[in-house]
Amino acid sequence: MSENKNLFTPASIGPIQLRNRTIRSAAFEGMGKDNNPTQALKDYHVSVAKGGVGMTTIAYAGICRSALSFDTQIWLRPEIVGSLRDITDEIHANGAKASIQIGHCGNMTHRSTAGGTPVGASTGFNLYSPTFVRGLRKDELKQIAKYFGDAVNTARDAGFDCVEVHAGHGYLISQFLSPYTNHRSDEYGGKLDSRMNFMRECMEEVMKAAGSDMGVLVKINMNDGFKSGLQEPECLIVAKELEKLGVHALVLSGGFVSKAPMYVMRGKMPIHTMTHYMSQAWLKYAVRMFGGIMVPSHDFKPLYFLDQARLFRKELKMPLVYVGGVTSREDADKIIDDEGFEFLQMGRALLNDPDFVNKMKIDSNHISECEHLNYCIARMYSKEMACYKHMQNLPKGICKEIEKTRSKQS
Repeated sequence: MSENKNLFTPASIGPIQLRNRTIRSAAFEGMGKDNNPTQALKDYHVSVAKGGVGMTTIAYAGICRSALSFDTQIWLRPEIVGSLRDITDEIHANGAKASIQIGHCGNMTHRSTAGGTPVGASTGFNLYSPTFVRGLRKDELKQIAKYFGDAVNTARDAGFDCVEVHAGHGYLISQFLSPYTNHRSDEYGGKLDSRMNFMRECMEEVMKAAGSDMGVLVKINMNDGFKSGLQEPECLIVAKELEKLGVHALVLSGGFVSKAPMYVMRGKMPIHTMTHYMSQAWLKYAVRMFGGIMVPSHDFKPLYFLDQARLFRKELKMPLVYVGGVTSREDADKIIDDEGFEFLQMGRALLNDPDFVNKMKIDSNHISECEHLNYCIARMYSKEMACYKHMQNLPKGICKEIEKTRSKQS
């Protein structure tokens, strides 16, 4: 391993300078209540700031009512600016910058949450919600693009330094980009250049609102994670278009949470744990019966997105954020020193230990104690995201599943 030269040096995302190259990824915390921030959300992000991270990202914030999937998500609106500023002020007091991920979930919601029939790039049925979906009209697309710009202004008012636009993982912008979900015949469908039009309109509003004092990151897919979705060559075209649009940094990810969720996070989904926390009996039994088919596993390994990310690093000049399987100081140094990425994001390592960055700074051999058993992921959509090592008195069935998964990984 080369001697560290860059990991703990300052670096900038647009007009915003971070104290080091580490970012807490926009991994959904499930810590909101009634679409508002909570003390738990504040406590977690402040703990990560105290733990030495360069910037921490609150996730996921819907830009409007129809953008919400769960009541534990944030709805970014003027009414909660004060409570969000309470969080960002404390993050700043501990030396870190604050970012918030903004997006629209598209077809991944229900009427009761979204306030109406879920909307998407095209009319159809989303098996993974499950729900009927209405294709968006052109006038609605213009309004949603404006909502993205409004969200940036609200984020500024709330004290955030950066926004991260979610354009991957099968959320609404991603639904327009992917041929799997976009079956339109107008100027927003068809060939990839046309499928990028909605993204262009959203980003024009975002960049205009960001002005000269807000950093803008965009999370994109490098691969949708299945054959009928976007592959690397098309995703690279999307990335180059975002570079032309003046985005300050790209977060390189992959997968569809409604089709290939473990392509995003890797490892096996603990189905028993996932269903244990579900409140709807019919959904609980359906997932127990078909979960293994609906949520296929993908092997975890450290730096699992690196081979794909190298292709993007070779073709792009703009700052890139690597995410995916950073488990140690050695991994972090490799990403920054050897591979030439400007930043790295971490999720599970910082959930397991909010002080992970400080420990990497002290110990060049430090390794995360996260075992990637994915208990945190299995509960994140029903409960707040939490590492099983922080929990007490777990049910026997969950403990048994954890031990079984661990034994298979060893």
